[in-house]
Amino acid sequence: MTDLPTATREPLMGLATLMTMAFRGTDLRPLAQVLIDRAGADEHDAEALMDLSTALFLQGLREVGLATQAQALQVRRDFRLEAPCPCADGRPLRLLALMMPGDLMTNAPLPFLCEGSDIELTMLYLMPGEALPETLPAHDVLWTAVSESAASRALLARLDAQLARRGLRSVNRPGAILDTSRDAAWLRLQGVPGLTMPATTLHERARLQELAEGTRPLGTLLPDAAWPLIVRPLDSHAGHDLEKVDTPAALAAYLEATAGNAFYLSRFIDYRGADGQFRKYRVVLVDGQAFAGHLGVSSHWMVHYLNAGMTDSEAKRRQEAEFMSGFDDGFGARHAAALAQIGARFGLDYLVIDCAETPDGRLLVFEVDPGAVVHSMDPEDMFPYKHPAMRRVRQAFRSLLARRLPR
Repeated sequence: MTDLPTATREPLMGLATLMTMAFRGTDLRPLAQVLIDRAGADEHDAEALMDLSTALFLQGLREVGLATQAQALQVRRDFRLEAPCPCADGRPLRLLALMMPGDLMTNAPLPFLCEGSDIELTMLYLMPGEALPETLPAHDVLWTAVSESAASRALLARLDAQLARRGLRSVNRPGAILDTSRDAAWLRLQGVPGLTMPATTLHERARLQELAEGTRPLGTLLPDAAWPLIVRPLDSHAGHDLEKVDTPAALAAYLEATAGNAFYLSRFIDYRGADGQFRKYRVVLVDGQAFAGHLGVSSHWMVHYLNAGMTDSEAKRRQEAEFMSGFDDGFGARHAAALAQIGARFGLDYLVIDCAETPDGRLLVFEVDPGAVVHSMDPEDMFPYKHPAMRRVRQAFRSLLARRLPR
């Protein structure tokens, strides 16, 4: 469709602004109504529709959010976030992100990395099955922002071939992103000194049902077979439907209660510290250099930052502060060799690692994902140490883009 002039329209608010509002407790429903009214008054107001879809996702309304996003993409495919800060030479650094339709887990949340910078971010959405446009929006640096998933694999493979054929260099090569799936990542990280990642395999429901019924040996499904097991549906994130099952009977109960046709399976590694607490670290690799992302501390083995009770415990925040402010001489130094190997083996310019430390001091890797969120949404009065650490990540991100500028 042909868009109308946008001079009088409101600019795109974007993911970072809207998610920060939701994170800090803002009721997004009044804003959603404003966006609905805008879209009703102007059917070509794609920015209103795209922001509305994000607000709907943040309220847990996934299907309505996807439908609203589809409406926005019927109007236009590219959406621009202006540079947040003035540009020293009068022109922003123009970053073009290749994305695909989907919810908030589908693409890397680049707006967070552009905060406080002179980066103008244009997000170009590619529809399933279509080729990369012959003419791309004006840009200085190209970034493949699509995360690995069952839905994105065909697009990533096609993009890898198309970019190579046209001689286009993308930050985070699409073919390398394919290797970040849980089962591929485990294979790629085998044999790294000082690092462990349990074997992770993907199986259809019927095979796990046979395991639960005792008609299939565990060793036929998992190389390092041992109970208890970790099981999760394909493409689940943030702990959704993730469980530890101790017995075949527990696996049978899990399958009966959980939807899905395919599931990842791995053995559980007990990584609690001497004090009985579990610590899950987020580390960011930017052009091979490691930075602290966050630390969640919990008495439960399934640690996610939002459920770790960090706002309720000054003691936990002190631990996170020590991790982040002392990263270069502490955690980062202890695991420098392993982190460097992760960067080398995946060959990605930007990668986020969720990990822990085993009792014997090894780096335990749970997941690698170039699309995991790295942010400074937490209130600065309660988390004063986090904002300087996130500024370091954003500065490294900006420097990475500068090094990829055409010469």
